[in-house]
This record gives sequence, C-alpha cells and structure tokens, in this order.
Amino acid sequence: MRDSFIETTTHLLAEDPRTALVLADISADAFAPAARRHPDRVLNVGIREQLMLGVAGGLALTGLRPIVHSYAPFLVERAYEQIKLDLDHQAAHAVLVSVGASYDRAAAGRTHLSPADVALFDTLAGWTVHVPGHPAEVPGLLRATVAGDTSAYLRLSTLRNARPYAGDGDLVVVRDAGPGAPLLVAVGPVLDAAVAAAADLPVTVAYTHRPRPFDTAGLRALAGTEVILVEPYLAGTSTRVVTAALADRPHRLLALGVGRDELRRYGSADDHTRWHGLDAAGLHRALTGFLSPALV
Repeated sequence: MRDSFIETTTHLLAEDPRTALVLADISADAFAPAARRHPDRVLNVGIREQLMLGVAGGLALTGLRPIVHSYAPFLVERAYEQIKLDLDHQAAHAVLVSVGASYDRAAAGRTHLSPADVALFDTLAGWTVHVPGHPAEVPGLLRATVAGDTSAYLRLSTLRNARPYAGDGDLVVVRDAGPGAPLLVAVGPVLDAAVAAAADLPVTVAYTHRPRPFDTAGLRALAGTEVILVEPYLAGTSTRVVTAALADRPHRLLALGVGRDELRRYGSADDHTRWHGLDAAGLHRALTGFLSPALV
C-alpha cells in the first residue's frame, strides 16, 4: 500500500499543480525525485510533525491541496492538536495519509503503535476515513480524495486481503447468508480473516473501506437483529455509529478489534493479530460465543 501511495502521489504532483506534499522525514527518500521536480510543492520539515500539520494548513489556505504523510502515531496522535486547530478550526482541508496502522511496526515498540487513530477523528466533524484492504484500492481512493475539497484520512497497512474490492465505500456483500442472518461488517484488511472465521456459520459478510462516513443506509438494509463489527483498529470505534443507525430496532452488537490492554511484548504484526483475536481462529471463537445456540 505504501508503494502504491508513493507512485500515485508522484503522478498527482506532476499532473495537478494544485497538489502539494508535506513530509516529516518519513518516506522522504522515496519522494526525492518528486521533490527535485517540484521543490515548491514537496516540503520536508524534518522530524517536526506538529509543524508538518501547520504547514499543511497554511498551504490549504493559499488554495493548494496538501497531502500530509507519516506514520500513524506521529501523524495523528502526536499532531492531534494541530489537526484540530490548524486544519479544522481554520476551515483548512488536507488529505492525511498514514502508514504503520495499529501494530504494523510492532517490533519498534509502543511509540509505533496507533490503534486509536480512527477514534480520534471521531472527535472532529466532517472527516472522511478510508481504510483500504488491498494495495490496488489505494490509487483510486487517493485520487478521488485529492480531487475533493474536504478533509480525509487514508489509513494504509502492511496487512491486506487477497483481492481488492471496488466501490466508493458503501457496504459490499461478500457472502450472503439470506434474509435475517447475522451481519458481519469487516473494515479494510481484516476481511479475509472474517470470511474464514464465518465459513461454517450462517452469517452474511459485508465489506467497506470507508468507515467514515459509515454506510448507515446499507447497514439498515442488511442488518437483522445481530450485528458484528470487525475493525483493524480500536475495538468499538464504530459502535456509536451502528447503535445510532439501528436505534429504532432491537439488535445485539459485537464489536471486535484491537483491544485496550497494554501488551508489553513487541512481537510481530502477526503476533498482535493473534493476541487481539483478529486472526481467523480468534474471530471464530468470538463469533460462536456471540451467536445464539440455534445458529451455531
């Protein structure tokens, strides 16, 4: 996904003089050719993430469309105040693109873990959040987002599904278990594990790469009385959205994702997937424990 982002952004800088790129050292080497061609629109501020967001806000106010890029914990958590003040408060819009989603760089320790980034954007208004599940989804999402005029966050990961899914982010049914079946909504790169976990269960599985704004109309059309969320970031992040969308009908909700327990073992991304129960085996245990005995 990172390579796809770099390639697409390099093309966008050449194609659209309105496009700018702001970096804080991360991926600077990969963008060096673009920086030589467009020195006025490719800016590397060094390891100063708060400044990176401030510069992006200023560029946006001049009419440029800035793309801002770093690791998720540096881009979102470290610079959250500048996102709030230098973008939102100034009505300045930018496209934020992160790598290192959740625990992709687990071996680097807690400084590089960021499962709460999407939840932080929920404290702000009007942001679009994309969580692609395959590298081939990235170019179209990035181009469409840069062509827009509102703020957006693209969350890139080393985790991926076996195949991409087209669409604007509305729910796509991947497996249909029929009317009234429990609905499992998988966001981004956890889809394959979710499909495998539900293989022997009468569960409809739907996919989205756009948790914000969530496709509430699609949710209402597909949901029965039991809904399962599988998200590759903090568990429960989309609970309020689903609960509000289904407030007028009885339902049960299971929210799965990255847990809140502090795991002080670095490990690998695969280790963390297993520890948080986001592999197929862990998801299967959660699904069978949640669904009624009649369905299991």
